[in-house]
Amino acid sequence: MTRQKHILIIGNPISGGTNKDELYSNVATEIQNLKYTCEVFQTTGKNDLQLIEEIITRTNPQRVIVAGGDGTIQLVAALLQNFEIPLGIIPAGSANGLALNLELPATLNDQIKTALGDKLIDLNIINIGNHICIHIADLGINAELIRNYENSEIRGKLGYALQTIPTLIKTNYPFEFEIECNGKVFHHTAVLLAIANANKFGTGANINPVGKLDDDIFELIIFKNLSIVEIFKTLNDQSVANPEVVEVIATNEAIIRCNTPVAFQIDGEYVGEKTLVEARISRKKIKVAVGPLFVERLQEQKKNQTTDLNRN
Repeated sequence: MTRQKHILIIGNPISGGTNKDELYSNVATEIQNLKYTCEVFQTTGKNDLQLIEEIITRTNPQRVIVAGGDGTIQLVAALLQNFEIPLGIIPAGSANGLALNLELPATLNDQIKTALGDKLIDLNIINIGNHICIHIADLGINAELIRNYENSEIRGKLGYALQTIPTLIKTNYPFEFEIECNGKVFHHTAVLLAIANANKFGTGANINPVGKLDDDIFELIIFKNLSIVEIFKTLNDQSVANPEVVEVIATNEAIIRCNTPVAFQIDGEYVGEKTLVEARISRKKIKVAVGPLFVERLQEQKKNQTTDLNRN
């Protein structure tokens, strides 16, 4: 007799500033309609990793599905490094950056089918001190915005919007950065330095057009010689950052030093002010379900690469 597939759903009840009970119920119903068994675990911020690990050990799920934002995905990804269990995502955060980069579909039914599907990539993980990064981390003005957002009472995209002007006014920018990577040392004055595993912020701003989630490198994106107003304009639309004011360095490890403490965030979660950040690609990866548009784009890229090779 074939063993029935079991799915673990992990949700964050406060992500995105909306009640998720109906979402969890809908996800569970759809999964059960597909003849899978499932269990729902809601994070509380207390012993979440330990409790999730106990559930995984007890139930041995065929897949873990996260219904939340980048912070919840990061939490689960840290654990799944040690299990050979694919991860599916139902985007339900304030800014669903990783979901945007994975090109997940817009409707819940299609998101569930994708989360349970067989289109997977081996997602790189960046180790940053005691943390991991799966999407984008950064030092500077964006991290200041996230800190102000977390200290405010209004959640969701409106909460971010309301904190933009106060962040511009109160932040002492630019910042001085020393970057050691690829056998060289670089010095930059900048307002934002991103450590990017992915292409886009959750707003859709494509700050890292050359980035790939599974290529064993990450990019340092250095916003320099650019007014802070222009940066926020860039981060809130889909335009590619101007190469004349942004420098990109590809590497698999880097040491970043700041002469004064600078606000730092990882995957949308503020982690404090830092004067030293060490980042390196982990040897471990996790399997993540991707959207059909992501698969089509990869196929097109491979086709173009083959065409270019034949021409040469």
